[in-house]
Amino acid sequence: MTNLFLIILNMSITASYVALVVIMGRFLLRRAPKIFSYILWSAVIIRLVIPVSFTSSFSILRLVQPQAKAGTGFMEFVPHDIGMQLNPVVDAGISGISRSVTLPAANPVASANPMQIIIWIGSVVWITGAAILLLYSVISYLKILASVRTATLVKDNIFETDQIATPFVCGFLKPKIYIPTRMNEHELPYILLHEQTHIMRRDYLIKPFAFMILIVHWFNPLMWLSYALMSKDMEMSCDERVVSKMGHQIKGSYSTSLLSLSESKSGLLSGSPLAFGESNVKARIKNILSYRQPPSWIVAGSMLVIAALVVGCTANPKPLQQSSQPSYSGFNMDKLMKNETLYVGNHGKVGGLISGMPMPIGFEGKGIELQTKAQPYGLTINYLMNDSSYVKKEGAISGEFFYRNSILLLSLIDNVGSITTSIDDNTGQYDGATYSFTFTREQADKLLGEDVRHYAVDETSLTQLIDRLDSLPFNE
Repeated sequence: MTNLFLIILNMSITASYVALVVIMGRFLLRRAPKIFSYILWSAVIIRLVIPVSFTSSFSILRLVQPQAKAGTGFMEFVPHDIGMQLNPVVDAGISGISRSVTLPAANPVASANPMQIIIWIGSVVWITGAAILLLYSVISYLKILASVRTATLVKDNIFETDQIATPFVCGFLKPKIYIPTRMNEHELPYILLHEQTHIMRRDYLIKPFAFMILIVHWFNPLMWLSYALMSKDMEMSCDERVVSKMGHQIKGSYSTSLLSLSESKSGLLSGSPLAFGESNVKARIKNILSYRQPPSWIVAGSMLVIAALVVGCTANPKPLQQSSQPSYSGFNMDKLMKNETLYVGNHGKVGGLISGMPMPIGFEGKGIELQTKAQPYGLTINYLMNDSSYVKKEGAISGEFFYRNSILLLSLIDNVGSITTSIDDNTGQYDGATYSFTFTREQADKLLGEDVRHYAVDETSLTQLIDRLDSLPFNE
């Protein structure tokens, strides 16, 4: 769950930058039909739904590109291994903001990194909040369905009921238009055209889908603002189509209708995110009264701006220069040398060492445990195995890969006495089974014929150790 939370968090941060660009784009398009501003919000939705994207030289996000993950298809502002870092750092994409984010450092003598606890608590709060909002939206929608249960058919998909005060569209598979009884017959044509425009544009699907996305990203206040502005652009674009279809002479009466409907607005409807009604009335009336059919050059220019902004907002930036991380046989040598430590209790350094070592495909990390209360000190690395190809016929797996990593850790962590690898089976064949491999310092020194810590003096010596490990037999 914490891994999913970090993915959602990174997507939300990325979408926040895109939302700011879209808000600025709305200002540039203020004289253009509101349908263009409405379409522009698709860039934010894409960022909130799809975690990866293509790379392009033309990307709005180049200004905030996190260096570590540029060009990989995923914008990573919060590192996936932040729980293992000694000094956790969030790369906000802007140096001043990044420096201002202060996160708790790991306690060298603790067996649990405070950042891991914070991430876990955050994930629990996130999933709880999402569940509450989902329950709220379902209850609100059921209340609306109950209020129109006794509605009578007028014609086609138009229904009338005395249980509502404002007209709205409701339904997913077969959307219906509900209108209050005793509506002014002169107002009805353009009110119905407004609601029919919602149906024609599939707004009855788009708005609930957008709210479901908002539920997932509920912790981000900028997403609530984006949802409100998108809904406003949606309504205004429908208003403009009504005026365009029925003529500018209806502006006054249409505005009066909106005003009277807002005064009798139902509290039930206003509390539901999944139905349409009269909202943002003051801004909509101002927009209706000032609306003019734009000249063709404004429409053409707006379309170009929309296309450029959507592409620029959905593309990841190409890295300014390819960052090279010296690797040797799958080991990140820079990370290994940088995180060499005297103490196994240094959680951040130990986590850095583990992140610099290769991990079999189909495995995922589940954190580490430090045994520092009494000697010999120990380290346990927990994994989840999702690939059944590692399981032998007798139900065992080979520990050779993990023994090699263990010896390197014994070389790079001065006071650790043993390394244990614990693997939980999640392959579907032996779910619940646990495989454990332990390698002690005595075993490592005996196998190599010397103290393995001597290999940690420099990078050249460490590569020599890796070469030796590749040629050594491991008896399991």
